[in-house]
Amino acid sequence: MAVIQIKDVHKVYRGKIHALRGVSIDVMDGEIFGLLGPNGAGKSTLVKILMTVIHASNVSGTMLGKPIGHRSTLQDVGYLPEHHRFPYYLTGKQVLDHYGALSKVKRTDRQQRASSLLTRLGLSGWEHKKVSTYSKGMLQRLGIAQALMNDPKLLVLDEPTDGVDPVGRREIRDLLAELREEGRAVFLNSHLLSELEMVCDRVAIMVKGEVTMQGTIDSLTKDSRRYEIVVKQTLPQWAKDSCDEIRGNMMVVQSDNPDKIQPVLDKLREEQLTIISVKPVRENLEDLFMRAVDHKDAPGALK
Repeated sequence: MAVIQIKDVHKVYRGKIHALRGVSIDVMDGEIFGLLGPNGAGKSTLVKILMTVIHASNVSGTMLGKPIGHRSTLQDVGYLPEHHRFPYYLTGKQVLDHYGALSKVKRTDRQQRASSLLTRLGLSGWEHKKVSTYSKGMLQRLGIAQALMNDPKLLVLDEPTDGVDPVGRREIRDLLAELREEGRAVFLNSHLLSELEMVCDRVAIMVKGEVTMQGTIDSLTKDSRRYEIVVKQTLPQWAKDSCDEIRGNMMVVQSDNPDKIQPVLDKLREEQLTIISVKPVRENLEDLFMRAVDHKDAPGALK
């Protein structure tokens, strides 16, 4: 079941600035969905439309089964905005209590949930300290905790690991995986491609207000899968006819089927050539990202 299903989303600001140009995205229940794109692609604009912070020029679709903009639905959504700010004079626990109250969480539940979430996010011992003493990474952790205060079915996170150190990013990745195991859906907007690749079930790449690619990383990289076979000696003449590309002492076979390279390996062994490595290779998320951006910027591409 789709927890977010939007079609043909447009946003035009004053001065005829097109931030979104017909965006369509499906986010399924129980998955981590990553939204990525260069600065100015429209990612945060789309998130703000989903959260009713701004209004779309045109949008159709649903979130948690209700039309986009249905405010009571937001009670089942946890939201961490980019560049969030908390009242500096409140303690971490008071922040969670405050946002829990705004989400209509019962007082008795707020106290228990706040303590549990602070421990889960690695902020145990800081619950009674003012947020003015928190580091940027700690504020991000607190932001994720507040997004979970209403026990949401859907979590919308805008740059959740911004300012978090490598250890903290790994802990947040582990937390997101736990939330997925609990059956929650996570809609994640981030510019850290390596983070998205490690945690996301599916991704969408936005460039200049349009979704240029969408799907699992495996499906998006299927055509780039290949085997790279490196030998110690100079490759024989027949190697050119047995692979798709020669790079020095390396043969490249465009395929994700290991059976296709077995005859090549057998022939290399017959000629007593030393095989140094056989490596399956595919594009990573950064490669996909750059391909999407380069295609959009290519001469004749739709603007």
